[in-house]
Amino acid sequence: MIITIDGPAGSGKSTVARKLAAILEFPYLDTGAMYRAIAYTALQNSTDLSDERALLALAGSMDLDLDCGPTHTRVRVNGHDVSEAIRSMAVSAATLPVAKNAGIRALLVDRQRQIGKKLGSLVSEGRDQGSVVFPQADVKFVLEASLETRADRRCQELEADGEDADRSIVMENLAARDRSDAKQWEPLLSSGAATVIDTTEMKTVEVVDRLAAIVRGYSVR
Repeated sequence: MIITIDGPAGSGKSTVARKLAAILEFPYLDTGAMYRAIAYTALQNSTDLSDERALLALAGSMDLDLDCGPTHTRVRVNGHDVSEAIRSMAVSAATLPVAKNAGIRALLVDRQRQIGKKLGSLVSEGRDQGSVVFPQADVKFVLEASLETRADRRCQELEADGEDADRSIVMENLAARDRSDAKQWEPLLSSGAATVIDTTEMKTVEVVDRLAAIVRGYSVR
């Protein structure tokens, strides 16, 4: 069984997907971590983020390994665990040009499909999972939330990791990502293929419970 959760940054996808996967005892695939890992490596190697060919060459040469468990996605680059390092604000800002790179997207979409084929069942979250990567997914969700709420959540995450968070900069980063990313899950909205949930006023447990109820309803058909 394949379940996809798409939507903008800060809508709660990662937390909800991880908790839903734990309930279902399914592997959890955080696809955004793959783009972040490339951005992190580009920063480490001083790769020009505006050079699309250089970014693609870097992505193709990296040894990117994901360990997908029911409660986590651990990320290793060239043998080193970067799961925490890729969550910084600097990496978030550098992820936009990586995500916009068509060659990198094609490379990672193929990799994500390989992971899905290997695992069989999983909860996969990102921005194009239900529309591009796993169009055959059994259950598809799109999570939404206001920009202000998402900025607050992102700042809380950064501060929890000990990093200073400027709310205005965080909002600018999220807005820029929205302009680039929204078209990826738009096909799910226009076709009605996904269940849309606005998490702005919802607690995490409420969102998880609602998703789990929908998945269980599907599984007993």
